[in-house]
Amino acid sequence: MLTASLVVTEQESYFAYLFGVQEPGFYGAIDIASGDSILFAPRLPADYAVWLGEIKPASYFKESYMVSSVYYTDEIAKVLNQQYRGPGKPLLYLLHGLNTDSNNFSKPADFEGIDNFETDLNALHPILTECRVLKSAFELAVIQFANDISSEAHVEVMRKTKVGMKEYQLESMFLHHTYMYGGCRHCSYTCICATGSNSSVLHYGHAAAPNDRIFEDGDMALLDMGAEYHFYGSDITCSFPAVLLAHDAVISNMRPGVSWVDMHILAERTVLELLKKGNLLLGDVDAMVQERIGAVFIPHGLGHLLGIDTHDPGGYLKGAKRPKEPGLKSLRTSRELLEGMVITVEPGCYFIDALLLPAMENAQTSKFFNRHEISRFRGFGGVRIESDVYVGRDGCVNMTKCPRTLKDIEAVMAGAPWPINTTTIPAISSST
Repeated sequence: MLTASLVVTEQESYFAYLFGVQEPGFYGAIDIASGDSILFAPRLPADYAVWLGEIKPASYFKESYMVSSVYYTDEIAKVLNQQYRGPGKPLLYLLHGLNTDSNNFSKPADFEGIDNFETDLNALHPILTECRVLKSAFELAVIQFANDISSEAHVEVMRKTKVGMKEYQLESMFLHHTYMYGGCRHCSYTCICATGSNSSVLHYGHAAAPNDRIFEDGDMALLDMGAEYHFYGSDITCSFPAVLLAHDAVISNMRPGVSWVDMHILAERTVLELLKKGNLLLGDVDAMVQERIGAVFIPHGLGHLLGIDTHDPGGYLKGAKRPKEPGLKSLRTSRELLEGMVITVEPGCYFIDALLLPAMENAQTSKFFNRHEISRFRGFGGVRIESDVYVGRDGCVNMTKCPRTLKDIEAVMAGAPWPINTTTIPAISSST
């Protein structure tokens, strides 16, 4: 198999998974017959040493990345031909396939002399993707570290946030803590620091909405921020614990063999029951589930696979059909849970006019809404609680360690200690 490094701001994730290389411009190959791993480094010009530092020898990369051998990229064709001992042209398995989360295709490696090889563009991608779905003990340890330092940082933001701050100041506190105390130079994604009505914008914080609102007295704050460590990410959201029951209900039911679609519906049902209890919704909850009222308040999926990519691949196997119903069609995966998966659990509840108004005007669904009570929450925004969860043999482990209950959040904001205790990840069985 042959893959290539394509670094712009971060390493290509499949290449990082296989080789752990940080530098750009590398190629990598694995001899399936022998298991030998080969890196091909770019041959750098002399003035690289002036602007970017020492030009490392091949031996440095061999030792650093623990591969069988290292050559240069202008030697790929020659080395791979020498590695091959069979008749006819050597066969290269190239990484090419659809990421069902992003809908982007991975770009297969290309090099001078590739025409002298047979190539297969179909076999490698699904196999590597499924390998990435199930995390090793080493991967889990890195993800746990990213969760620990990110949980600490969320606690620091809770303690230091004051009325009158800009949203980006909350973001900067998080970034400082994870880099200063965890060595995490990057985040897994653009931070979402949403206050007030901004908290109903699901992917707030982008270039056109750059976390720049002033935090006002009485505002809800929804903070979705996670640090990345040695390629592996975390993805954590803190806000008022209105959806904590849904969050905890899902986690208590997670184990191998459980359908993720069923977990999403469980979260929806729990939120709908809370809204009915608060007199915002009227009628039978079963009927609401049937009419997909849950999608009005939770338009996104319950969670996603997590690893090197914030939205790790493997959510939909080849040939799998995506649900088409509102809400369910946004699920990042419809698979049954497997031991070794790491997946986010992130139920929310949002008051989004673009969804609420049509549902309240619809003849089929208008009967479920208490217009007067819902009008009180127009402009409120939304809430979401998100944790990163490892699926174990008999249940699951919540890798995120943030205060979640109202009592704990208020205590932390008042200066109470919040110990981050070490989590022990259970050993993965030999069957995985």
